[in-house]
Amino acid sequence: MGARTVPQPPVWLPPALLTLAVTLTDVTGAQLWRDELATWSAATRPLGDLARLTGTIDAATGPYYLLMQIWVAGAGDSVAALRLPAVLAMTTAAALTALLGARLYGRSAGLLAGLLFAVLPSTSRYGQEARPYALATALAVLATLLLVIAVAPVPEGRRVGTRIRWAGYAAALAALGLTHLVALTLLPAHAVVVLAARRRYPDRRIVGAGLLALVPVTLLVGPLLWVAHGQHARQLDWVDPARSADLATLAGGVTQSGVVGGLLVGLAALGAAALGRSALLPGLAVLLPVLLVFAVGVLAPLWVPRYLVFVVPFGCLLAGIALAGVPFLPALTVVALAGALGLPAQAALRRTHEWPRSALVDYAGAAQIVADGQRPTDAVVYSPREGWLFLDLGLAYHLGDHRPQDVLLTASPARRGDLWAAECARPAQCLADADRVWLVLAGQHDDPLAAVPGAKGVALRDGRMVEQVWHPRGLTVALVRR
Repeated sequence: MGARTVPQPPVWLPPALLTLAVTLTDVTGAQLWRDELATWSAATRPLGDLARLTGTIDAATGPYYLLMQIWVAGAGDSVAALRLPAVLAMTTAAALTALLGARLYGRSAGLLAGLLFAVLPSTSRYGQEARPYALATALAVLATLLLVIAVAPVPEGRRVGTRIRWAGYAAALAALGLTHLVALTLLPAHAVVVLAARRRYPDRRIVGAGLLALVPVTLLVGPLLWVAHGQHARQLDWVDPARSADLATLAGGVTQSGVVGGLLVGLAALGAAALGRSALLPGLAVLLPVLLVFAVGVLAPLWVPRYLVFVVPFGCLLAGIALAGVPFLPALTVVALAGALGLPAQAALRRTHEWPRSALVDYAGAAQIVADGQRPTDAVVYSPREGWLFLDLGLAYHLGDHRPQDVLLTASPARRGDLWAAECARPAQCLADADRVWLVLAGQHDDPLAAVPGAKGVALRDGRMVEQVWHPRGLTVALVRR
């Protein structure tokens, strides 16, 4: 009687479990940062207010906000609840990376690619953030996998099966565009796959099916792209034009670690060299989006490394090919080495999501200071109110309805359909009845009153003095009284 063969687990299971474990580890370690506060603000608005927001400034992220609104209604808005969708999305991305790699290049390549993806610092960084990048990463791999399945030969007489395959690809592609417009730069790589399949199977209507799959994308994403283009200048006014030096630092930017990014690029280059033309799909899925976003970023503000996180799994596929060329244990050792090299970045990103990591903004600390010392008649003033730090959202998240009265507020962000509130045009009149004011400022200031510009600063300094000053990281909190 022969020896029994031990069944192997599905190729997607080890990467998925490892990713789930890594991303859940200390998932609440870093407090919500500015972008996540924007997500929370949008996701907790009534549907009509959310619609106005997308029409004013954030159309590109509108579908994600709607998804998070549904999620928050059931799961709540704790830090863990807000980040859990990203955890699940990155777990799915790891599983799909393994499946895609196994289908194209064999089980070993897929497994190693998925495991490598799991230990990258970027997987934890964006798997622990209430933003759409993890979901876009999963959908990018899913759409690519479904395209590979769609162009594969189908048994004779299975035309219905072919249509279902292309319908699945079309749905995944539309979802990708709705989640992250920049991720549609994958389309040129997909077009190359379609053309290569047409050349291989000239008797099949592959090009026509591929073009038909673009119809839902055009109908659903086209209007969104049009509105988002009109908001581009305001939404990305903080982004500098792309420079050639940015390409050299991209690997470290998208992986959140320069040394890990360098290792990934080296392994991916070895994998591409080993495969030659067979590496066309993952190679183009990395290169074309990067080059397209860079080309646009030279002319208009768009070059933001995190917008390209969705290409990382394809880099891992190329690396998995290189690792599959050596015995499994040494290959696994290289994966473990990548994980070890990324440990400093893993620890840092669990302290803060800000960049650089030393630029922590302690919203929770500021809120605790106010909560410990406030009285029922106290007021609160923020400076600057229109900045990207979202000082008012930070206190609103941590204090809720228990924060001091916002005496300068004339229209909330939700009412304005914006991310920022409108303030009183005559601060002196609006502050007239406030005996004690909590002043919350961005940055560290020894003289808080002098740091407030314009009419607001004049009104605060008129007949008032600073009673006490605190300096939570990245902020200044001052108690000002008559």
